[in-house]
Amino acid sequence: MVRFLISLASLAATRYDMCALKAMIFFKQQKSWLKQSAFKLALVLLILFAFNSNAASSAITGTQTFPPPLESYNDSQMPGMWDVLQNRVRQQPLNLWVTLLFLGAILHTFFTHRFLHWAHVLEERQKAKTPSAIEVGGDNSNVAARALHFFGEVEAVFGIWCVPLLILLAANMGWDGAVHYFSNASFVEPVFVVVVMSIASTRPVLQLAERALGCLARLGGGKPGAWWLSILTLGPVLGSFITEPAAMTISALLLAKQFYSLKPSPTLAYATLGLLFVNVSVGGAMTHFAAPPVLMVAAPWGWTTPFMFRHFGWVALMGILVSNVLYYYAFRREFLRLRDLAGNPIAASTKEPSVPVWVTVTHVAFMVWSVVNARYPALLIGGFLFFLAVHEVTEKHQSDLQLRSPLLVGFFLAGLVVHGGLQQWWIGPVLGRLREVPLMFGATVLTAFNDNAAITYLATLVPNLGDSLKYAIVAGALAGGGLTVIANAPNPAGQSILSRFFSEGIAPLNLLLGALPATIIMILAFLLAR
Repeated sequence: MVRFLISLASLAATRYDMCALKAMIFFKQQKSWLKQSAFKLALVLLILFAFNSNAASSAITGTQTFPPPLESYNDSQMPGMWDVLQNRVRQQPLNLWVTLLFLGAILHTFFTHRFLHWAHVLEERQKAKTPSAIEVGGDNSNVAARALHFFGEVEAVFGIWCVPLLILLAANMGWDGAVHYFSNASFVEPVFVVVVMSIASTRPVLQLAERALGCLARLGGGKPGAWWLSILTLGPVLGSFITEPAAMTISALLLAKQFYSLKPSPTLAYATLGLLFVNVSVGGAMTHFAAPPVLMVAAPWGWTTPFMFRHFGWVALMGILVSNVLYYYAFRREFLRLRDLAGNPIAASTKEPSVPVWVTVTHVAFMVWSVVNARYPALLIGGFLFFLAVHEVTEKHQSDLQLRSPLLVGFFLAGLVVHGGLQQWWIGPVLGRLREVPLMFGATVLTAFNDNAAITYLATLVPNLGDSLKYAIVAGALAGGGLTVIANAPNPAGQSILSRFFSEGIAPLNLLLGALPATIIMILAFLLAR
């Protein structure tokens, strides 16, 4: 009897092990599906949160309002800029503290590559441990390395610094006051960027863009340099029609495949990244609806698409061509090396199976719908949910839906919206007291430390602004949109897609140096054309 029970227990244990093993294999096979489902769930929660944020804010009444309206300071008659700033800090000391937190977040972005380096050091130490130590603790025991990785993600920086901001506002205004500010922030633009990035990164859209840009690249023999020129010329210009975030996503993905995969030198890699950011920033200026900094001023100032092309569009196109030619000439030897490394000309067509025309047309229609309804959350979100359904139905013609990068970029922009909305107290006085040329340079510099759409939006709040000053502000904001990751809303999308080609992340100083020549060219172009 005892032997029978032992045998029965042994058989049950064996079957349990087999079931457990089968379960592990099943979940390992379904890991990709589970991951995609988790990202889709997170995306739906994000867009529903953004859709309901204003409704939630309306339920909070009777709380202290921060930031106070600019007219409440009653300092329009003060002659000096510093007098105005001191008066506003004196009336509301919290202004200074929220700006210091914003400065801390900006400084954090300049040190993200150091956090990644420290994380790699800790990981190497973990791997160097004895097998017994790893067996006991496992790689997951190195919590410090994972935390450093998180602090080294550029897209997470402004979200991280929202935590001390929330604490600061709650300590000074009470919990309801802090919740009122966060709930009242508009997250429509971050959600739009998430949606358009997700659609633009699908296989049908990318194949269409690759074939279109390949027509120009074939004129240069399909070499790496020809693809480089084609993507950096036509790609940013698409931003005037399909919006800058979509143009950035398509251009970055094609650069990753046709250029960065060849492992260019770090100098050329950073120069290309900086040039991409600058070109996309100005490439959307041919219309009045595609570039975020232009969209902010189009309605208040009555700027239309013909007006934008006449004053900004053709200048931006000339600047893009001049910048591309000069950069290409400066790295001509490097492009020759890449051509020899690539061997045969790079094929214009993708190796992936061709997508039926009707699937591509459907995806383009969803992109058009998203662009047209970018300011209407109900239609934008509803269209995207239909897109997710179509993506599932046409799964055999699709690659995995890339949601990680769009979600991270949306998180980055949402954090920037929260912090940027508290900087009006000092940006307005700085912009309102500069003449035309200094104002253009000032807008360029301020753009490097704040989203260029925020700069132009604050310009609409400055009373009695002349036409020449309006031109200077928008031109400076467009030209400076490539200096840092936070300078233009689409930049985090490009950073997220291309960061894997930089061993320890993208160093902000190197990005600044890579974008600086193109920025100077754009400023000179706008100055000569005014």
